[in-house]
Amino acid sequence: MSANPARFAAIQAANYYRVPATLPYKDNHTPSVYGSAVFNEKVMQARLPKAVFKSLKKTIDSGSSLDPSMADVVALALKDWALEHGATHYAHLFQPLTGITAEKHDSFLEPDGKGGAIAEFNGKQLIQGEPDASSFPSGGIRATFEARGYTAWDVTSPCYLIETANGVTLCIPTAFVSWTGEVLDVKTPVLRSMRTLDEQARRILKLFGHNDISMITATAGPEQEYFLIDRNFYLARPDLISAGRTLFGARPPKGQEFEDQYFGTIPDRVLAYMHEVEAELYKLGVPVKTRHNEVAPSQYEIAPIYENANVAADHQQLTMTTLKKVARKYGMECLLHEKPFAGVNGSGKHLNWSLGNSTQGNLLEPGHTPHENLQFLVFCAAVVRAVHKHSGLLRAMVASASNDHRLGANEAPPAIISIFLGDQLADVFEQLKKGKAKTSKKSGTMNLGVDTLPIIPKDAGDRNRTSPFAFTGNKFEYRAVASNQSISAPLAALNTIMTESLDYIATKLEKSKGKLEDNIADVLTEIAREHSAVIFNGNGYSQEWHDEAAKRGLPNLKTTVDALPVLTAKTTVGAYEKYGILTKRELEARKEIAYEQYCKTVNVEANLVVELVKTKYLPAALRYQTELAQNAAALKSAGISGESPILEKVTSLIRGLTSALSKLEEGRSHHASGLVAEAEHYCRVVLPQMLEVRKAVDALEADIADDLWPMPTYEEMLFISK
Repeated sequence: MSANPARFAAIQAANYYRVPATLPYKDNHTPSVYGSAVFNEKVMQARLPKAVFKSLKKTIDSGSSLDPSMADVVALALKDWALEHGATHYAHLFQPLTGITAEKHDSFLEPDGKGGAIAEFNGKQLIQGEPDASSFPSGGIRATFEARGYTAWDVTSPCYLIETANGVTLCIPTAFVSWTGEVLDVKTPVLRSMRTLDEQARRILKLFGHNDISMITATAGPEQEYFLIDRNFYLARPDLISAGRTLFGARPPKGQEFEDQYFGTIPDRVLAYMHEVEAELYKLGVPVKTRHNEVAPSQYEIAPIYENANVAADHQQLTMTTLKKVARKYGMECLLHEKPFAGVNGSGKHLNWSLGNSTQGNLLEPGHTPHENLQFLVFCAAVVRAVHKHSGLLRAMVASASNDHRLGANEAPPAIISIFLGDQLADVFEQLKKGKAKTSKKSGTMNLGVDTLPIIPKDAGDRNRTSPFAFTGNKFEYRAVASNQSISAPLAALNTIMTESLDYIATKLEKSKGKLEDNIADVLTEIAREHSAVIFNGNGYSQEWHDEAAKRGLPNLKTTVDALPVLTAKTTVGAYEKYGILTKRELEARKEIAYEQYCKTVNVEANLVVELVKTKYLPAALRYQTELAQNAAALKSAGISGESPILEKVTSLIRGLTSALSKLEEGRSHHASGLVAEAEHYCRVVLPQMLEVRKAVDALEADIADDLWPMPTYEEMLFISK
């Protein structure tokens, strides 16, 4: 127990916190609650005229154009439904290039000209909004004086209600563009890429003789990892408040080495929190399914089942918002940073991705004999080709200053993008290199040797947690996505590169003569020979793999600064422009924004390091040094001679700290010419200097008297009272 008064008070507050039993959990975990705050298909069918409902449903299900004449009718039904639930305002929600959700609220009430007011909401207000576009990141697309931007109703993502203690707001998911029509958000590319993916996948299915083909959509299910700590500790850590991660902190005596946290019993306080998070998400129609302890102490996970990728992206933003909001009701803070604590596992957002439709089903379902399933092999080969050709782009899609701390560490995939296919499919692709695949490894069963236990069906291959892009049965798991990141940009990238590969394969097959089966075999063999370098089933953390990946020509883009140039590489621009996802100018803008965010993030952290050392850590060290010096002088005056090794060690550490701090102050004051050069400087110079300062402070933490240490420790934050 800490002797520092401020830390002691935080510990006491955390220890004596009691969960408020306010949630009527039996009522909030029933089927009737699910989607109760959503203007979903059931509500639309009940409230809209039959013709309007059919038209709207056709747009949602088939991607056909929205009939503008229906907007007023839909707006009236939406307004009445929202008002019945207590709504006072409506808001167009959009996802600008900040990475978080933005919203502008407008009241339903308008003056009636007679001294009163009426509730109004029409089709024009539903379809289009006009938020200020000048203050959002645009990468040079919009100047400060060019303010006009538009939000456009995304009919494929349902409207919903957000309830607070003092009111209800109708939320309308939208896309966001500038007055010039250039894309200023991350949602529009997702919608465009889903359209083109549908077009190219249809070409493949038609070659296989399918005529009844419903709209093919990408599906997504992001697994969200997060940390929970007591809010008293959070408020006592300026680095967590401003940077989202601890810039200092010695490893505690016990970390995660016992592996007893993973899937362990969920603490009561956390479980109560999870219940309320789920209840709120159920109301909003978010299909959350799984909850459990993660590997690191105080780390947890929530995961949904799969749904349309566009809706999944909106739901993921809602999930992050809800996790943060509800945590404070339980006296905790939810940390979504990828690496809030050094030395223990960080947090990712494993993005499970697949594609399919209602008529042909999941197009990445291999069946029991995948070597015979040519349709599956074509779609799987398209993924292999896409990931190999655009591995740098997939790395760039998850690049950030914060994710750099996680990628390549023991719990996260390396910055080398490779594909894990499992033993069965890897063997099939090896056969394809030589010609046709003729066999598939069997899955079999497992007898556990106890009569009362069932015979367990065994998968044909193991799983691989070190792979950044792993096949997991009927989907691929993009494991490199960051925990605090919108999944929209990674989704748009996956859809775009898959579109390109399907286009390539469909064009080759359509031009080929002879039997379709033979032509498919030739294409599969070509892809297996040219792109299998990206397939790797081994340990992605090993040095052997890094060496092997270099021999295979796979890029190892270790930092954001290394990865961002890929955003405007010829292959990237070619794919995005060919299918109308983003223009070169829009990609350049995104790259510039990413560089700016990188520089700003590291600059904030460097400023925090200097401030915290000068005002907290160095004064604590100097006080302890003074105490030790006074003790040594007292002993000497008492006739007790001898060295003072602790004083010498602390003095040496202080000397090293002040030297490292001086270099950091010099490094952060350097101004490079140009944004790229500035990012390079922050990456190659400032970050290493920050790490040297941290090493000195963390070493001092192990030697300085506890009552003098100024901020909550890892041991306190990660282990006390959940």
